[in-house]
Amino acid sequence: MNEKAKTTVKDSVFVSLFEQLENTLDLYKILHPEDVSVTKEDIKNVTIQNIFTNADYNDLGFCVRNKLVILVEAQSTWSYNIIIRSLLYLADTWNREISRTNQDKYHSTKLRLSKPEFYVLYTGNRVNKPQWLSLSKDFFKEYNPFLDINIKMLYGETGNDIIS
Repeated sequence: MNEKAKTTVKDSVFVSLFEQLENTLDLYKILHPEDVSVTKEDIKNVTIQNIFTNADYNDLGFCVRNKLVILVEAQSTWSYNIIIRSLLYLADTWNREISRTNQDKYHSTKLRLSKPEFYVLYTGNRVNKPQWLSLSKDFFKEYNPFLDINIKMLYGETGNDIIS
């Protein structure tokens, strides 16, 4: 039998783990230890899923109290392109949020949007482990005040929490 090994097994485990709200809550508490009152009821899954087409999808997205969007991506291969994918995930997530909340993009009233935060959980081997990735610095080699995205890198090196 010539079966190929599934190359997305780490992604599948990551996605399955965080489908359970108690695990998403644990992750949020690691990212925001100052928020001691958060509960599972405060979390809403907004992961972009793609089952039947080749459109974009992300590994995990969730809102907390409709104020904060967390977009998390599990990566085992290093790629600066995660910055661009995160920007596209944000646009898709906001577009869905605008539609879900019956807001009008073309009206003069300012839209109510969840504040985004970007994280990447990197599980591969890499000597240089930057704390942040930045659209303007990593793609354009300078700070660009017109557009930037900063992504917090997580490496799961503590060994004693849900991301390790």
